[in-house]
Amino acid sequence: MGTQEEQDVARQRFDVADAVPLLLDAQGVVISWTRDAERLLQYTPAEVVGTRVTGLLAAEDAERLPELAERCRRDDGWAGLLTARRKSGQPLRVMVRVTPAADPGGATRWLALVSDMAGAPGWDMSRSVLEQMVTGSPVGIAIVDTTLRCVWSNNALEQFGGGSARDRLGRRMAEIQPGLNPEGIEERMRHVLRTGEPVFGYEQVGHARAAPHRETAHVLSFARLDDEQGRPMGVYYTVVDVTERHRARQRLALLDRAGERIGRTLDVVRTAQELADVAVPECADFVSVDLLDPVLQGAELTPGPLSVSDRVPLRRAGHQSVNTGVPEAVVQIGDVARYLPGSPPIRCLSMGSSWLEERLDPLATAWVADPADGRAATFLELGLHSVMIVPIRARGVTLGVTTFFRRRRQEPFDADDLSLAEDLVSRAAVCVDNARRYSRERDAALVLQRSLLPRRLPEQNAVEVAACYRPADELTGLGGDWYDLIPLSGARVALVVGEVPGHGIDAAAAMGRLRTAVRTLAALDLPPEEVLAHLDDLVARTAREEGEPDAAEGAGIEVAGSACVYVVYDPVDGQCTMAAAGHPAPAVVLPDGTVTFIDLPQGAPLGAGGPPFEAVELALAEGSTLALHTDGLLAREDRDWAVDADRERLREALERPAALEPPHAGEAPSRALDLRCRAVVDALVPARPHDDVALLMAHTRLLGVDQVADWDLPADPAMVADARKEAARQLAEWDLEELAFTTELVVSELVTNAIRYASGPIRLRLIKDAALICEVSDGGATAPHLRHPRATDEGGRGLLLVSQFSQRWGTRFVPEGKVIWAEQSLEAPAD
Repeated sequence: MGTQEEQDVARQRFDVADAVPLLLDAQGVVISWTRDAERLLQYTPAEVVGTRVTGLLAAEDAERLPELAERCRRDDGWAGLLTARRKSGQPLRVMVRVTPAADPGGATRWLALVSDMAGAPGWDMSRSVLEQMVTGSPVGIAIVDTTLRCVWSNNALEQFGGGSARDRLGRRMAEIQPGLNPEGIEERMRHVLRTGEPVFGYEQVGHARAAPHRETAHVLSFARLDDEQGRPMGVYYTVVDVTERHRARQRLALLDRAGERIGRTLDVVRTAQELADVAVPECADFVSVDLLDPVLQGAELTPGPLSVSDRVPLRRAGHQSVNTGVPEAVVQIGDVARYLPGSPPIRCLSMGSSWLEERLDPLATAWVADPADGRAATFLELGLHSVMIVPIRARGVTLGVTTFFRRRRQEPFDADDLSLAEDLVSRAAVCVDNARRYSRERDAALVLQRSLLPRRLPEQNAVEVAACYRPADELTGLGGDWYDLIPLSGARVALVVGEVPGHGIDAAAAMGRLRTAVRTLAALDLPPEEVLAHLDDLVARTAREEGEPDAAEGAGIEVAGSACVYVVYDPVDGQCTMAAAGHPAPAVVLPDGTVTFIDLPQGAPLGAGGPPFEAVELALAEGSTLALHTDGLLAREDRDWAVDADRERLREALERPAALEPPHAGEAPSRALDLRCRAVVDALVPARPHDDVALLMAHTRLLGVDQVADWDLPADPAMVADARKEAARQLAEWDLEELAFTTELVVSELVTNAIRYASGPIRLRLIKDAALICEVSDGGATAPHLRHPRATDEGGRGLLLVSQFSQRWGTRFVPEGKVIWAEQSLEAPAD
């Protein structure tokens, strides 16, 4: 039988124009030798004629010769591959076809046709075989001449449109496939004709005539055809449809972009708009995103789809179009999107599944529920012809619907488009839900922040004040920095700025505890250094009692290491007393705009232990501005800076004209100071600082000399009546006669109490501020106590009467002794 290779060759028809003929007798002896045979095998006729043909074959093929001779006699011929041996001994692979040759004398002769197979990829095939191969190929093949006109094409090319092979003859690419960029294709053909370099894998995207409404992709390859003299005859090219691969690549690229562009912020509306922006124009021509109202508010939703009977509160959160201005939108961003009951959007919400309609009814309305609002329109008017609706679902909760429309592209949506849309919406849904959850958590965090920081600084006449707070934690908006203004007795105020290590809710909670402690200590009217000393003891005790925070659970923020600066300002004489615990010293902007920095001893951070805190006292001119700030105001990311450089940066920001310009006409002074405060923060701090920042600016005032009256009194009970008379006279000058009776009573009781129980000089002072303040100072170191006497007791009712007729009262200690004070409201009592 021979080898499989020989059997395959035997079944083929071969061209023999280039074959070398040999004539053999019945015994296989060479009886004729040609010049072509001599050139092929290098033997002369004298060396070959009369010898057996086995001498021209390799040993293995020579052994097969009897078998091949028998097959020739049986089958009347044979064809196959053999290995010949040249005169030099070099083997040569040849194709041999043996056929009987008639002899007039009746002798058996065999004609052997030998073809050189050296360098051939297989064997020379006949024209009919080649025609079968190219004509029946599933790959589109065509040949154009040097004018780029079609001279031949196979049947497979007809699947792309453009007519039959006969219709293509003599036509150029622009006439055959005008929707496939014929200019670009012909440019490649000219390049191949000009250079002879083949072009492989040229991808062309467009609209073939076989699918005019559907974008298709094809890969073309080009090669030049040359004649026997090597002159270009034309170009043959192949066409392969790769539309599905192209669309799959587009889908993956779109999903990659969606992953990069959707959910970049934790804002629900912006995330919805990002979904619409990504889907246009690659997926659809117009996209709208409608979310449930509770989603936009960050509220919790019931798991599962909505009931069909539910009144669906949808609101437009985002939309995008290939057309400028989104003319297809009948609902604007932020408006309520009302859909008819049973309409496809409502069904998708209720069923939780997608909906696809390849061809819309052009006369149907766009499902908007309330035609009375004048916004209803038909799909024909909007130019929309195909639609997909995909519910936005995440973690088992339905958040809204996304609607995809085709307008410009005529091909309708198909199942692959729906799958892509569902993938896009699924990715966006998680981002929308994360933004919803963040909104809810952030709202809760802001409620905590509002409860921990002062919503509004108290009204008082000692200072004009403004504050700016910028947290490093952009997600919660919370940090460990705080500021406060606390009214004190005698028209004084306490200004406080502090910080707790760390960021977020834990730091804010720790800050709230410290702020509460500071306000409690301030109510005792203690000097700044004593307030910080008590606060230091509290922090140290808290740290010992609570121990180290549980790192495994991430619980707690250490309050140890917190910092604080405490300032007391007195508007009567402009005196300012301050102390600091591990905190930057305040800056002072003098009335002429000059900036100085207070040389304030830096005590150890709270809870760290160390020497006692020291206070500094100075006098401030009226119109000076105190700037108290946390160290985040001057913090830098590299944490490598000098104190002097920091102060210079702050000095420049405070001296900047924009930060110090006077209020405009009609502008409230407090508003101007607020703008200056924010300008300083903006100049020194980025939008996303590396550390929390708090800045408190206080513009100082002085009470006029006509608002304060004081008298030195001897320790003589007879002087009590004189004190009452002086107080009554002063109230008359202040037009406060209606307070004369109660004030005389308060003065009488406080002066009598000082004469009876204290020692040293006694001083009476009245201050007309937001309230009428009565103060009696003495040299005693013992604070009086309020008693509740029985009806039979003869004394002990003095301070009780004071407390009854005063808005508030108390005692504060000074280096010379103590001051007992009482305040009466200047506002008329309500009816």
